[in-house]
This record gives sequence, structure tokens and C-alpha cells, in this order.
Amino acid sequence: MIIYPALDLKGGECVRLYQGEKNRATSYHSEPLQQAKLFLEQGARALHVVDLDGALDGKSTNGKIIEKIAALSNAPIQLGGGLRSLKAVEHWLERGVERVVIATMAVEQRELALSICKKWRNRIAIALDLRDGKIATRGWVQNNEALNPLTFLKPFVQAGIAAVIVTDISRDGTLEGTNLELSVEFAKALPCEVIASGGISSLEDIKMLARSGEIAGAICGRALYEGKFSLAEAQLASGGGGVKK
Repeated sequence: MIIYPALDLKGGECVRLYQGEKNRATSYHSEPLQQAKLFLEQGARALHVVDLDGALDGKSTNGKIIEKIAALSNAPIQLGGGLRSLKAVEHWLERGVERVVIATMAVEQRELALSICKKWRNRIAIALDLRDGKIATRGWVQNNEALNPLTFLKPFVQAGIAAVIVTDISRDGTLEGTNLELSVEFAKALPCEVIASGGISSLEDIKMLARSGEIAGAICGRALYEGKFSLAEAQLASGGGGVKK
């Protein structure tokens, strides 16, 4: 199982939001590039980068920072946040980002999103951000009551997505523990990789995800920044490689 250290960018800094609320942000590093280098020096196999300004406000101020992080050759970059057009997706795929994560576009511009997934097979991930079982979009501020998550995902899986990132918004940034049952439920139902996100607070959380035998990766943010465990300890607890489906 791969551990993805999270770099959530807001106003040029590394922050973590509490349950996705933009007014409840804690800044952890004023120099995201230095934080990315630190994670890589600690042995990160991949980085999960989110442009929160793009996701929340539809306008990014973090482009130059993301370019510098993507230029680091030590590990692949997984990038999401506000990518709502073909131009935006291709911009980053052509500039060193290994995998682009889409969410709002998949809901609001389904046909465009499907065409992107088909064109860039195995380089697109879908962020399945759930609040009370409902898909949330536009930086987690809009719930889509009518969408059944598995039904929604099916055509994207058929189009060749690389992974689904499952986030329980109620747990994100809280250090209250991961929603193991939710992540495993989707992992068992889907033929693609599933990455767990939200609430990871201890090595036991990581061990539970790894022991399930279903989860390909786990995104860790606040727990790493606050020293609940080190990246090396997280990787040891994860058991190493990802799940192959």
C-alpha cells in the first residue's frame, strides 16, 4: 500500500482544512516546495498535491509552486483541485504531473470528463468526496443528492481511470480515524485501485487499511505534519507495495 503525503496548497502555503471548511485552515509550512523536498528526502514514493484555491474559488494562485513541485523527479505527483477543463488537465499532464485528479468536472461535465479519461487512460483519478454518503463537489460545498456513487463511477472505470480516491469529508483533517468500512466497500466493488483519504490519525489506521488487502494507497496529511508518526513509520506500517487489481 502506497503512502501519499498530502500537500494542500492555499494562498501559497501548505495547509490542512477541518472537514473541508475553507475558513478552518491550519497552516503547516509557508514553503510548499521545501515541504515536498522534505517528504521526498524521507523516502516518499509519491506525493498528493491539492490546489485548494482552485477547488474552492475556481481561481488558482499556486500554479508556479505546483510547477516546481512537479519538476522534482524523485517521485510521481498526483494533482487535484479545480481542474475543470480539458486545457487544465492537459496543461499539468504535459508538465510533469503523473496523475490528475478530477471531481467536479466528472459530475458537471460528464461527457467531457469521460473523453479525457479515455484519452489519458491510467493517468486520471476520480475523487469521490462523500458527505453523509452523497457526492460533494466544488471544493466540497455542494452536495449532489441524486447521484448514486457506484452508478456514477461505473462509466469512468470503463473509460480507464487509474484510481478512485475515497474521502469521508466528516473525517478529513480531524485526526478521528479513517473510515475503513467505506474505503473497503468501494475497493471491493471496483476493479480499479482505491486510495483511502480522510481522518488517518495513527499507525493502526494505516495497518487496518493495509490488512484489508483491498486498499492501494492512503493519503496522510495532518498526522504527518503534527508528528503523530513519521513517513518512514507509515510506510513500514503499510507493508510496502500497492494492491494490484
